[in-house]
Amino acid sequence: MQQVPYGSVDRDKPLIRLPFTRLAVITVCLPLLGLIACIVLALLYHYNDATYTHCQVPNYLPSISAAISLTPERYIWRFSIGLHSAPRFLVAAAYLSFYRGRFSKRLMEQLLSGLTFLLALSENVGLLLLTYVSSNETYSVHKSGFVLFISSSLVHMLCTCKLWSLIAKYSLSAEEMMSYRQKFHLFLFNGFFCLLAAYFYKRHNTYCETGSDITSLAHQWIICSEWVPSE
Repeated sequence: MQQVPYGSVDRDKPLIRLPFTRLAVITVCLPLLGLIACIVLALLYHYNDATYTHCQVPNYLPSISAAISLTPERYIWRFSIGLHSAPRFLVAAAYLSFYRGRFSKRLMEQLLSGLTFLLALSENVGLLLLTYVSSNETYSVHKSGFVLFISSSLVHMLCTCKLWSLIAKYSLSAEEMMSYRQKFHLFLFNGFFCLLAAYFYKRHNTYCETGSDITSLAHQWIICSEWVPSE
């Protein structure tokens, strides 16, 4: 057996190299594929339960909460989000380190970077909470997780856009300019669907109109589009 000296160069080399873009794509695809699987299974095997509404009017698509609260859909969704969440914590820490390096001598930006990091953590915790506590188990906890997830997501994206606007203002890098524009467009996109979901949710609860598919689709867009990081 060949012995390698402790602390050698070979010993300290990374075992795996994974580009950030590939990590982001894999991470984003996990909830998307899990959501599609849950909706398809709910429509095929639990249509009546998944489309049931409190005012007992016909519905055609299941809501997110209904689709992920049935069996085996809940286990598919929990598995997808469990794998999805771990890289998000790592990316939040990586962004914090990046911001600190860019704003090392600017106190306000340092504080905003810390707030953005905390919002990223609370967003991820909210997603885990609404995932692992289904609406038919403890509705109040599930609802609180969803509110925490949505509110943290929007404020987190707003703070991120502010930080990147400062980076883009003093940067000559075309890649950083493109990253800022993508983040800003995603923030507007996500905010639009949040407002759309809130409007149709309120309208459905008030008037009990037949079919609340737009609300379901808006919720699905929010879940799938709330975290799409750019390099």
